[in-house]
Amino acid sequence: MNSARSWLVFAGAAFAYLVAVLQRTTFGVAGVEATERFEVSAAVISAVAVVQIVVYAVLQIPVGVLADRFGAPVLIVTGAVVMAAGQATLAFADGVGLAILGRVLVGTGDAATFVSVLRLLPAWFQGRILPQLSQWVGMTGQFGQIVSAFPFALLLGFAGWTPSFLAAAGASVVAAVVAAGLLRRGAALTTTAEIAAIDPTELGLRASLRRVGTRLGFWAHLLGGSLPTMLGILWGYPFLTAGLGYDAGTASGVFSLMVVGTLVSGPVIGLLVARHPLRRSDVVLALTWAVFLVWAVVLLWQPVPPVWLVSLFFLGVGVCGPASLIGLDVARSENPSHAHGSATGIANSGGFVGGFVAMLLVGAVLDVVDDVRVASGLPSELYSLDGFRYAFFSVFLVALVGTVGVLWTRTRARRRLAAEEGIQIAPLWVALFSARVGRRPPRVRE
Repeated sequence: MNSARSWLVFAGAAFAYLVAVLQRTTFGVAGVEATERFEVSAAVISAVAVVQIVVYAVLQIPVGVLADRFGAPVLIVTGAVVMAAGQATLAFADGVGLAILGRVLVGTGDAATFVSVLRLLPAWFQGRILPQLSQWVGMTGQFGQIVSAFPFALLLGFAGWTPSFLAAAGASVVAAVVAAGLLRRGAALTTTAEIAAIDPTELGLRASLRRVGTRLGFWAHLLGGSLPTMLGILWGYPFLTAGLGYDAGTASGVFSLMVVGTLVSGPVIGLLVARHPLRRSDVVLALTWAVFLVWAVVLLWQPVPPVWLVSLFFLGVGVCGPASLIGLDVARSENPSHAHGSATGIANSGGFVGGFVAMLLVGAVLDVVDDVRVASGLPSELYSLDGFRYAFFSVFLVALVGTVGVLWTRTRARRRLAAEEGIQIAPLWVALFSARVGRRPPRVRE
């Protein structure tokens, strides 16, 4: 555990996830080109991207179960190969049908990667470093978004659609080779004899779903992950280029600030969670709604929000990524080791369920706003700034649902702890006030 070999495995797994994020976000960078190539509406382009996310979200739970049973390395290698096939299919797609097939394959391979990487880590590391490693994996993966925002975007403008997506497919082939060479299952966390001694009702998917920590992890991931998923995979880059009129260089620079936000905040959030594991849901709520507040200012600013404000917002969106990973840490820590894969899979589906709902809402509202514009006698302008303003406000509904989910499951967890263990949970403001005046607040466990 925590050996030099462990770090080599970590490097191989993190690289595989980096390439998976690249494949996940390439279609968003090519969103405007896809509209022109396939001659379809914004709602159809949303549907293509949403299919990928639906596949990803639906497969999270089966992938978690398979990772528990067959081991993470097999799934990581298989996922990279499937993503390569998906990007190659998209490279030659000349219609929406093939584009959807390509994104289904990408979503399938992507689904097999992140949960498997997180499932692999406890077999090679132990102690307080584990919550931080989850953040480091997320940070490393965000370099894939940089690759899609800069090299891939530049290649798309220079070489065109087919060579660009074939190059992306080649990156997944490299990831498959690296993963096959470096990744191994590691130490068994639960022996066969120990599993045999476990109550059958505590095994399987239903047992994971019954644990309130799993459900709290799902809602925390949905709240923190919906916004970066929606912007990073589909609507962020078109908003910058078509909505705000930024040139490709400026748009790529602002878009990449999401990665900067992740890189800067990830280690800090990881340390915060490791030192104060009893306040994890409070961290998710505070960070996410701070970013949504900035977003509201961006959308309400007239006539056009300044570049510095838009940049601050995209930097904040990057913070939401590490905030969403807190949900995975909650699910892992509140489940026995034999259920880590299934619990993490359930929690990790949250942000992508919220993300694809948000993408559908944005695409539908953009079409409605453009239809109203045309009906009033104005020329069609599908990706107008006003259209994005109306469309993006619909995403606040997703955040409200996620917030209710977090508060509801947290309340249930606190009631259970009070009834079973006698732990009284102080509200955050009480804890902060007690710390300020030098009193120790009641312990909190979430």
